[in-house]
Amino acid sequence: MKGKLLLMDGHSILSRAFYGIPTLTNSQGTHTNAVYGFLNIMFKVMDEEQADHLAVAFDLSRKTFRTDLFPEYKGTRKPMPEELREQVPIIEEVLSAMNIPILTLENFEADDILGTIAKRSQKEGVSVTVLSGDRDLLQLADEDIKISIPKTSKGRTEVFHYYPEDVKNEYGVTPLEFIDVKALQGDTSDNIPGVPSIGEKTARAIIERYHSIENAYEHVEEITPPRAKKALLEHYDMAQLSKVLATIDTEAPIGFSYEEAEVKDLYNEKALSLIKRLEFKTIAARFAEAGKNTQEPELSLPEPKLVEDKYMAGVILKDALLEKKLSFVIFGDEKGSAAGLCLSGDRLYVLKSSEKYPSEELLSDVGEMLRKAAEGNAELYTMELKRQLPYLPVRRSGRILDLAIGAYLLNPLKDTYDHEDLARDYLEAAVPSVKELLGKNDPLSALFGTGGKQEPEEELREKGRRLLGLMASIPYLAAKFVIRKLKEEKMWGLFQDIEMPLIYSLYDMEQAGIRTDREALSAYADRLKQEIDALEEQIFQETGESFNLNSPQQLGHVLFEKMGLKGGKKTKTGYSTAADVLQKLAPEHPVVERILRYRALTKLYSTYAVGLSAYIREDGRIHGTFNQTITATGRISSTDPNLQNIPVRTEEGKEFRKVFIPAEGYVFVDADYSQVELRILASLSGDEKLINAYKNAVDIHALTASEVFHVPLEAVSPEMRRNAKAVNFGIVYGISAFGLGEDLSISRKEAQEYINKYFETYPGVKTYLDGQVAQAREKGYVRTFFGRIRPIPEISSSNFMQRSFGERVAMNSPIQGTAADIMKIAMNRVNMALSGLSPEGKQTGKPMRSHIVLQVHDELLIETAPEELEQVKQMVKEIMEDAAHLAVRLAADVQSGENWYDCHS
Repeated sequence: MKGKLLLMDGHSILSRAFYGIPTLTNSQGTHTNAVYGFLNIMFKVMDEEQADHLAVAFDLSRKTFRTDLFPEYKGTRKPMPEELREQVPIIEEVLSAMNIPILTLENFEADDILGTIAKRSQKEGVSVTVLSGDRDLLQLADEDIKISIPKTSKGRTEVFHYYPEDVKNEYGVTPLEFIDVKALQGDTSDNIPGVPSIGEKTARAIIERYHSIENAYEHVEEITPPRAKKALLEHYDMAQLSKVLATIDTEAPIGFSYEEAEVKDLYNEKALSLIKRLEFKTIAARFAEAGKNTQEPELSLPEPKLVEDKYMAGVILKDALLEKKLSFVIFGDEKGSAAGLCLSGDRLYVLKSSEKYPSEELLSDVGEMLRKAAEGNAELYTMELKRQLPYLPVRRSGRILDLAIGAYLLNPLKDTYDHEDLARDYLEAAVPSVKELLGKNDPLSALFGTGGKQEPEEELREKGRRLLGLMASIPYLAAKFVIRKLKEEKMWGLFQDIEMPLIYSLYDMEQAGIRTDREALSAYADRLKQEIDALEEQIFQETGESFNLNSPQQLGHVLFEKMGLKGGKKTKTGYSTAADVLQKLAPEHPVVERILRYRALTKLYSTYAVGLSAYIREDGRIHGTFNQTITATGRISSTDPNLQNIPVRTEEGKEFRKVFIPAEGYVFVDADYSQVELRILASLSGDEKLINAYKNAVDIHALTASEVFHVPLEAVSPEMRRNAKAVNFGIVYGISAFGLGEDLSISRKEAQEYINKYFETYPGVKTYLDGQVAQAREKGYVRTFFGRIRPIPEISSSNFMQRSFGERVAMNSPIQGTAADIMKIAMNRVNMALSGLSPEGKQTGKPMRSHIVLQVHDELLIETAPEELEQVKQMVKEIMEDAAHLAVRLAADVQSGENWYDCHS
């Protein structure tokens, strides 16, 4: 064969990607999910096919020779959603930048272009793959023409390939006969009429026997069933018209040069710039692998000067103290240290330790300079401040600004806030990322030449120096834009007063860690394993066979086929055994309840009882990482390990907390906000009945039950209260009647009645939630009480499911985000008080021995010295309850205990 040509159906693949991938936008608010999906599908098939030639065909308009024949052709199609329409010129721009031919032809469809070029190329000895989401293209399948159809679900794409034998195996007809099947059955999506009363099954049976509509018509007296015979006799003209409409024209007058479709210079700088503008990091990584990551940054940057001499470093650091604004980045470990400094827009240095300038001296000198600069009222800019705090003697300075945190506040939907993100979003410049420039090496190892051996040591050192220069200078250049934007968006106070102090609070908590009883953890794991093994044996006895309980396919087979349980949902890979399916089945057979318990215990066992032991350090404590820029609502998240996700609903999950113990001679104080989100809802909505209930210390769940179920307060049963509690918290999260019905195991109609009664009881809540949805539609975002923005691109989606999700987010984010803000304020104030600092950060007293070791949602855990116990309990309660002044006063429950579990018992 001459080569391999990949032909793509542009609109089809773009549309398939759009509906298969959730809403994505870049930092400018441009929708990008269709473009992202298109490129991923394209690269996936290119890699699989090893195609050396590529072209993409697009429709020009709905008017073609087919609409001349039949004006109603495709007339029933809905207009393209605006979010998809705006991505068409974007993908065309990207393809053009990548030197990929875009093919269009007046009066013809993309299918005709693809068919013509496929057949023409086949004759010239070229192997062809046609990539489309449209099954109509299957008629083109031939010996050297493969039709590839991608199917995207939940962001994952699988591509199915068809040669003539594959079409025959799946549809029972040849590729050309596939046209005749469609001519008989018609096509609602294209509005091809077909023959009335003949559906897919009958059409396929007729063509399998007679091979064409013409031959079928010649043998019409033999056709069964009788209604099909009658229909074909009466509507043969419609069958003929439908066949013309369904047949791809393989002789379209399209100009095409095979040589111009050669894949070359795909990964160029212009294309990379577009990819970075769209913020497709994984796709940009392909450019890095192709070696197209070495372009000079589109910024006017001074050359970073490398300094390894202590005297010269001293001169530079002394000069730095004269600056009113400077930026920095520090890296250090046992191998060495380096500091990037941008003293002004035109002075950039990379200070590096050496034999004559030991690491500890460099770090000490740089740290001391930064401390004096901050105390001298210079403004200091950096990114990832928490990572650098071990090298900084300066604590809680309001003069040091972490611009990554500022960028996060301005757009909390992104997944990274690195130097290249800052350059792109605020300087409109493309600069290489760490991965693009250094591959798997980190900046410090590269600078010291201790990275991999994939490139010369000197070249690696040079790249390390360059990267440190970028990381030091970009915050300096971007600072004024980030600060201005924060002030414009009214989030400067949120940034300065809540988020920046939080960096120090999280750092202190990570350093402290939480003590973990390794022996108790091991004993707990053993107990779980024994029960898991016993459950497994019981399940095998009750089902009558041994199988892999962790295999959904095997479990589905046993439950729904062997045991014959009803309610199974068949999927392509077998029966669904998701938790919601099994929970509905639980009353049917006791084995289902055991399976659910088995799953819960194995999760607890593998993730926590066994998994956590790997995180216990030599000091006997787990030092997790607490993240500030992960969640869109502003909540703190935890990783390595995720201590915030420890289950507490089951008794086994609660008991797990016993393995967390205070240091020898200390006790735990646990402070937990009481119904903070409901209190916030009452305050933000201004609903008088809800506010008064809290002011009068009425049981809010019992009150809701009384109102919703129309019974006196004293007559509310425990079950009524439980249901009312589900409604109360469900309303906070914008729950639907379907969701509430699932939670309470009641009908959707009954659940809707509960919700309607709730809103009749608390009309202010209904007004408030509707207002938040309306604001999101108008502005594209909602705000917390403290001004935090939560963008909601889904609110304007044409997709019902995405739009409904956006509405729920609009209702919940101001409440959940305000709760997160309140917890951050309280956490900062408690941490500062324990450190002997005033709210302004001034040292006003001696630091206490007690310290925060864990924050979980609405809860703070403090390792407390016995002599400070009562003082800490009172102080924490006062600070937490005074963190925000709302219409409903905040309430915190404070307990103490010998382990975390005891604080809740």
